[in-house]
Amino acid sequence: MDRNSAIGMGLIAVIILVYSIFFMKGPEQKTGPETKKATTAATMAPDSSAVASTPADDSLARAQRSSQLGEFGALATGQNQNLVLENKELKVTLGSQGGKVEEVVLKNYKTWDQKALVLFDSKSSRQEFTFQTKSGRTIKLSDLFFQPSAVANLTVKEKPAKAITFTAQVAPGQSIEQVYTLQDDSYQVGYQLHFRGMEGVVAQQPVVLTWTDELKRLEKDIKQNRNHSTLNYYTAEGSFDKLSASSTDPEAEKLEEPVKWVANKQNFFTAAIIADNSFSDAEVSSTFKDEDTTQVKTLRSKLSIPVQDVLGGKGHFTYFFGPNDYDVLKRVTEDFDRNLELGWGIFAYVNKYLIIPAFDFLEDFIGSYGIIIILLVLYIKLLLSPLTYKSYISMAKMKVLKPEIDAIKEKHDGDMQKTQAETMALYSKMGVNPMSGCIPMLLQMPILFAMFNFFPNSIELRQEPFLWAHDLSTYDVFAMLPFTIPFYGNHVSMFTLLMTASTILYTWSNNQVSTVQGPMKFYSYLMPIIFMFVLNSFPAGLSFYYFVSNIVTFGQQALIRYFVDEGKIRKNLEDYQEKNKGKEPKGGFQKRIQDAMKAAAEQEAQRKKGAR
Repeated sequence: MDRNSAIGMGLIAVIILVYSIFFMKGPEQKTGPETKKATTAATMAPDSSAVASTPADDSLARAQRSSQLGEFGALATGQNQNLVLENKELKVTLGSQGGKVEEVVLKNYKTWDQKALVLFDSKSSRQEFTFQTKSGRTIKLSDLFFQPSAVANLTVKEKPAKAITFTAQVAPGQSIEQVYTLQDDSYQVGYQLHFRGMEGVVAQQPVVLTWTDELKRLEKDIKQNRNHSTLNYYTAEGSFDKLSASSTDPEAEKLEEPVKWVANKQNFFTAAIIADNSFSDAEVSSTFKDEDTTQVKTLRSKLSIPVQDVLGGKGHFTYFFGPNDYDVLKRVTEDFDRNLELGWGIFAYVNKYLIIPAFDFLEDFIGSYGIIIILLVLYIKLLLSPLTYKSYISMAKMKVLKPEIDAIKEKHDGDMQKTQAETMALYSKMGVNPMSGCIPMLLQMPILFAMFNFFPNSIELRQEPFLWAHDLSTYDVFAMLPFTIPFYGNHVSMFTLLMTASTILYTWSNNQVSTVQGPMKFYSYLMPIIFMFVLNSFPAGLSFYYFVSNIVTFGQQALIRYFVDEGKIRKNLEDYQEKNKGKEPKGGFQKRIQDAMKAAAEQEAQRKKGAR
């Protein structure tokens, strides 16, 4: 490893550390005031059964409730019935009180403790539609009892679907209608809200949807789950944004512009609502309670729906309840795939167009995700092999010039500026670019950073075992410690230890052809130890990937070293020197560095002369 390569690796290491600390770190302390839990009027009942919403003898309470609702008073009492829309992916339970979603179960997934994965229920996730009447009343749909239809079979976009309609008859020719539609093999639930003939009753004020979602703990590592849970939103003008996932303080945003969709995004799952048109404005917030290990965060959205959309039959929306799978998300709506954290800028493109297609291809033929990771390493190493070869040749050139470099150091003992200037002159004379060893490593950085986002967010690895790891999407626990080591934790990740050992082996291999001496060589061995602390609580899949990558790289370099003739490299450098003897160095980056170092050396010599 030459000096510039070592510097390059050091810079990469520092950037990764900063990235992991500020972008991958979970909340660690208590937030602001706790969010009070709202009570629900509806009571859950078995599917298709009926339960009295109020005691039969509570006539006074019913009368007061009816009086408060005015022209909607006749809808204040009734029975809550639960009906179900179901396909291969979802089981959606709907309640006739409020005509609302009461529970959503993702049928093909389990929680970390192998229970049914309930993404949405009436206790932890509450939606409230409210609107204003011309008489000055505020009406909540949850206060009204709707009459459900039977489950209807229909075709939506050429696919079989099922639908349930909830109707609240306000007066002859006046009704509130809610329609839920679920297609086969879909995570999307169509929703339509229509106020029929209500122009004379409803005020010209927005219908407001308030959604409070107390995210349940679905994963073993709640700290990682919190770090990847937040509220995302997308404006009608095409701008994606989100609340901070890692903030330890309450987060809130007030959006005056129209919003297309809002998503309550967890590590691996998302619940969202998407408007066919748009919400006229929105208020979003996020809080969490550090001591509560059953709840991840509380996300809250307040969305305004133009009343004319609801009166005119244009109140069309889509709920999404599903996994953060790229192939699933990209088919929902514009930029909805950004609910899967793939990194920003070039890192996201690397994941979308390089990593994910290869991973999906391998997944079609191989059942073991550990084997898939190994093959993914080989695929990436094959793509990067030209850069690996170029980097090694650069280090080999530095090695054959080591006697001349050592002579320069001895000649200018202690004078770093003169040493560097003369060393650069030697490189120029021999046709060696000192940056050629560093640049290939920098070009590999997009893939390095892409992996930091791919593995912690890849739902394909969720609950997938390999060797001693029970779940490649979180850290493997080879042994538990009776104490906690600062910055390391209270567990030992064997994949992280293997990655550390292989990195040290790789560093030792590089140092065999390196000109680096002294502190730089020490730091090259220190960095793997630092990464052992940083990555101990990262997903096992990531550590295993780096372990395999190091072994393959070590093998690549051994193979290149076997076929590279250092004597021939030395002869090529001498031929270049002879061919260009007496010629001025060509311009360019290297020439500018050489001139700058020469000027600095001259200034230092003049300074010392003046000091005498």
